[in-house]
Amino acid sequence: MCQSTNACLTINKNHNRASIKTDGSNGWQISYSKFPLANKQRTNSTYVHTILSLEFGKNFNYNHTMRTLEWVHGKLKIIDQLELPHKLKFLYLKTYQDVVKAIKDMNIRGAPAIGVAAAYGCVLAGKDLQKAAKALIASRPTAVNIQWAVNKMLQYNEEGKDLLVEANRMAEEDIAINKKMGAYGAKLIKSGMSILTHCNAGALATVDYGTAVGVIRAAHEQGKRIHVFTGETRPYLQGARLTAWELKQMGVDYHLITDNMVGHFMQRGEIDLVVTGADRVARNGDTANKIGTYSIAVLAKEHGIPFYIAVPFSTIDPKTKSGKDIKIEERDADEVVVVNGKRIAAKGTPVRYPAFDVTPAKYITGYITEKGILKSTSLL
Repeated sequence: MCQSTNACLTINKNHNRASIKTDGSNGWQISYSKFPLANKQRTNSTYVHTILSLEFGKNFNYNHTMRTLEWVHGKLKIIDQLELPHKLKFLYLKTYQDVVKAIKDMNIRGAPAIGVAAAYGCVLAGKDLQKAAKALIASRPTAVNIQWAVNKMLQYNEEGKDLLVEANRMAEEDIAINKKMGAYGAKLIKSGMSILTHCNAGALATVDYGTAVGVIRAAHEQGKRIHVFTGETRPYLQGARLTAWELKQMGVDYHLITDNMVGHFMQRGEIDLVVTGADRVARNGDTANKIGTYSIAVLAKEHGIPFYIAVPFSTIDPKTKSGKDIKIEERDADEVVVVNGKRIAAKGTPVRYPAFDVTPAKYITGYITEKGILKSTSLL
């Protein structure tokens, strides 16, 4: 069924082909013709369907119904974010172990998204719920949303509730919360502003709509003329691969910059506002987010630029007193020294790779939440 006014993707499973109809306004363009739906690839217990690799025209209608994750016929369907922006690929996760692996490997990422994914992982666990809960919580320790979602599902199980119904409700609530945050945050943005964001806190980091990029999206939908700088976000390049892709879909004016260019553009007066997401906010307002966020916050303070965190209350952790108590995930060194399969540093080069850093509350102007824009003293 074609639900977009701009483009319709028609899939013929029996004849192993796809066709796309557009309205002719710079819509979808096929850049990858292989379409192996009839021949599913088996990776452990995960079915992988490569749907299409598409390069979207700048006028692509972003108001589509595609979600980062959704429950389909007893499986969790996710967009494989490791393939973007070159391929649009879906993974169908059949077991909680599949969900754990997808979170660890960052096929799905973003605190709200992996929280809801973990909830569906609990659904897939069946009788192994307790075992699954431990594995899911351990999959990425910095993002509190996983722990929040899993604890909710354990509680619902104790109460005898249908876990699938509750996971579906959690997914719908995520979208509603993001839209509320977007509406509140858009009040901070005036037409003509240039906004910096870091990593990816868009629709791909949530079930849909986004947190920090959701704020930008809401302002854009209100007709405000804005410009966005997105940092590439080394070493996983979520800003380059994902945020730039989302901004292009929306038709927002943007520029991609390397992470070490931020101070330059602030010094030149070309950035008016900073909005990022978060993976965990401590009770005192200290915030863990993608590595590089702290540096941006310090630079913003030096240049008198407002620095906001867009974050749902599920990411605020009342059990964590301050940023010093947040466990920082350290990831595999190969993610730093190997780019596109090619080693960029001498073999044996020692590497430190914290995936997150902590921004003290004193650098944060405010927190954009579903309950409004708050100060650190009023979060809890």
